Amino acid sequence: MKIGIMGGTFDPIHNGHLMLGHAAYEAFSLDQIWFMPNGNPPHKKSETIKSTAEDRMKMTSLAIAPFPEFVLQPYEALRAEVSCSYQTMEHFSKIYPDDEFYFIIGADSLMAIETWIHPERIFPTCTILATYRNEVKTKEEMNRQIQYLSEKYHAKIRLLETPLMPVSSHELRASLQSGDSVSEYMPAAVCSYIKHASFISIVSEKKQKKEYGNG
Repeated sequence: MKIGIMGGTFDPIHNGHLMLGHAAYEAFSLDQIWFMPNGNPPHKKSETIKSTAEDRMKMTSLAIAPFPEFVLQPYEALRAEVSCSYQTMEHFSKIYPDDEFYFIIGADSLMAIETWIHPERIFPTCTILATYRNEVKTKEEMNRQIQYLSEKYHAKIRLLETPLMPVSSHELRASLQSGDSVSEYMPAAVCSYIKHASFISIVSEKKQKKEYGNG
């Protein structure tokens, strides 16, 4: 199978993530897209992740449920250790040797990938799909980076043009804290889960600040 891998904190998952998954699925004739919530990513401090791994897996599962080509991949979320991309991709390559992996990353990640832990071990395991919006300057910069990485690491990298979704998980958390509607940007099932689940540190932060002050 040809499998696309979308990693992220998904805190919370939103329609932009789903649009990106569909874009990769269609553009590269993939068989599945694995949505893989991070458990303990090396590039983010734990305090910046507001929901538990269990809640983020549940939200992801609810968001992708209508789409049979989308699959929840819990590997990193279930790990207690820091999850490095090279370790994850080497693991998948070892246990699924007959499958072909496409690792989906953003433009910023492509430009900074040499700052990742052992990037040279990521490239042999997959084709990188680097997302960009239809901007000439961005595309030119990415093509230069692709040429550089291909020559240095023999990396397989393809560009993936994606639609503009002007929202981020950080902005959605701020909207939730303010009590603003986010239904335009998130699947209804995820909105309902956030509203009714008892976990929601995303929402409870606002209550804590009111009760205890900003300290």
